[in-house]
Amino acid sequence: MDTNNGSSTTDFILLGFSDRPQLEPIISGVVFIFYIVTLVGNTTIILVSYLDTQLHTPMYFFLSNLSFLDLCYTTSIIPQMLVNLWGPTRSITYGGCVLQFFFALDLGSTECLLLAVMAYDRYAAVCQPLHYTVIMNPQLCQKMVLTAWLGGLGSALIVCSLTLNLPRCGHREVDNFLCEMPALIKMACVYSKVIEITVFALGVVFLLAPISLILISYGVITQAVMRIKSEARWHKILNTCGSHLTVVTLFYGTIIYMYMRPQNSTSQDEGKFLTLFYAIITPSLNPLIYTLRNKDVKSAVKRILHVDKWSAKS
Repeated sequence: MDTNNGSSTTDFILLGFSDRPQLEPIISGVVFIFYIVTLVGNTTIILVSYLDTQLHTPMYFFLSNLSFLDLCYTTSIIPQMLVNLWGPTRSITYGGCVLQFFFALDLGSTECLLLAVMAYDRYAAVCQPLHYTVIMNPQLCQKMVLTAWLGGLGSALIVCSLTLNLPRCGHREVDNFLCEMPALIKMACVYSKVIEITVFALGVVFLLAPISLILISYGVITQAVMRIKSEARWHKILNTCGSHLTVVTLFYGTIIYMYMRPQNSTSQDEGKFLTLFYAIITPSLNPLIYTLRNKDVKSAVKRILHVDKWSAKS
């Protein structure tokens, strides 16, 4: 059998949900709606955090980065997915597949680290309130975000280079709606123990280690909150921490279930719907979770809209 990688210059076929054609119109409609919500919600958070000086704090600096990540992540996936669902073909160029695979890994890994950074920010705000501005100074915040971005970039380069070098023996069909690692590995005609070990090791670094740090942070935060006597401050802490914890649960829950299990233990249909949830639905929920539970963001939006109305009248 020829195991060369000669198919590297041809298009791939994204099968998506072609085995369930009756669901495709529903899925495409839902995906389109969630994409619009993602664009509007995350863009709003970025603009409000930038325009309102009262939100020039570490928490909203990190939240703006999270929103930017979600915008880039969904944009690397959804337009191509909708083109395939609405168009006559389901193809994606080899270069497009490589870019989609790379950006999905890069941005997903970066978000794992960024959520851990945000948990540390909440820990410093609740447990070290008097020293918070000193601890979370702008230089440290920028370095933490840069580390998250560089960490995601490094992991994506490693996994992409290993996965794309697997021999495919002419296989062109990707049994998913995007070029994602599990589907691309299943296209290979050889088994790679190196990739399995590498993915598991990176999973420990980018999934288990951050979620462990997040849980430890919230354990300490819980102890601190129990000692707070001010009901107003208690509710404010619960709102901000609750928003972050909800996002963490949605994101890490599905990602860990998807990637930390043996690849052959998840059915392909289950994998597609899990991917649909964390790649498309979760990014649209993040801004809703933060804005609906956060009075600071609501107040900032009202202040900005009030200024705009006043300017228009004058």
